[in-house]
Amino acid sequence: MEELFLPVLHSFENNNVFTGSYGALRFKVTPAITMKNPKEVDMEASSMLCELWHGPFCYEKSEMEAQETFPLSEEGKENMRKFLLSHV
Repeated sequence: MEELFLPVLHSFENNNVFTGSYGALRFKVTPAITMKNPKEVDMEASSMLCELWHGPFCYEKSEMEAQETFPLSEEGKENMRKFLLSHV
């Protein structure tokens, strides 16, 4: 199976929600962005909520099995990857 794909942090900094899958695992990552000023994201105060479920149905038609919040950082993204892979 291919590597689990997560977008670059810049995508989350722009407040983009990401949904993905890995085999039967489905997940949704929702950023919570705090701005330092109108043009700069406060990385330390921002986070990413990761929710997951298994099965063929979309987010709205599924029951979430687990969720965890991660800091908006490369380390947070890597910990999110490990969290997701632990539920495969």
